Amino acid sequence: MKILISADMEGATGVTWPADVLPGTPQWERCRAMFTSDVDAAVRGFFEGGADEVLINEAHWSMRNLLLEKLDERCEMLTGKHKELSMVEGAQHGDVDGIAYVGYHAGAGTEGVLAHTFLANQLTGVWADGVRASEGYLNTLVVAEYGVPVVLVTGDDRAVEDSRGYAPDAKGVAVKDYVSRYAAVCRPPARTAREIRAAAREATPLAVRHTPQAPEPHTIEIEFDAEHLVGAATVIPGVERTGERRVGFTQPSAYAAYRCFKAVTTVVSSAVEEQYG
Repeated sequence: MKILISADMEGATGVTWPADVLPGTPQWERCRAMFTSDVDAAVRGFFEGGADEVLINEAHWSMRNLLLEKLDERCEMLTGKHKELSMVEGAQHGDVDGIAYVGYHAGAGTEGVLAHTFLANQLTGVWADGVRASEGYLNTLVVAEYGVPVVLVTGDDRAVEDSRGYAPDAKGVAVKDYVSRYAAVCRPPARTAREIRAAAREATPLAVRHTPQAPEPHTIEIEFDAEHLVGAATVIPGVERTGERRVGFTQPSAYAAYRCFKAVTTVVSSAVEEQYG
């Protein structure tokens, strides 16, 4: 049995502030240890539950945040950027039985600690087939095409609540409770590590690969915080203006929709001008 862990940082233990997750800051350096603790706890729990392999895919910012030397020696880690499936890289090879989202957060425009969808700002909402979509939601659409179930979600309480909409059977661990975008009631890492480890152990039997879902069209709509970003996004073929600050597109599969969404966020991020956005 092989488990894939998609590891993001905004939903990690103790994280509440932009500097906590921005590579190179003193706070990021401190929070890397707590992020690593969350992921390592999941790794250990999955092995205790009967997993034979655990692959970690780093999914935050530079995708070079976890402390490899602090992880259980039985796991492996995919680190670095420019991967075909970004946050869920590894799910496409037909050998993953279940995926865990560790350190996840709520989506853009919703309540949650450091809530966003792919871009820290700029996006105020994302909808997939009319449903407001977080990163977890979008990632789940993709992994379903490879028959991979979501078995565990950790993050703040809003992220765990969000997961009930896209992975109702997954185990959930809230490592902190939302107070505001930049504030939370946090549990110490010794406690959250115990809870994540126990939940991963209990989640392991849920890792049963399904028949891959047949690709079907998906429509994505994106709302920005500034009108000029619509002009930037619509240079991508198939992406069309749907409102003053909105664009939309339809692609023939979740895989294609995910890739197009990534293209939009990449182009839009290059169109942001310092303080004025």
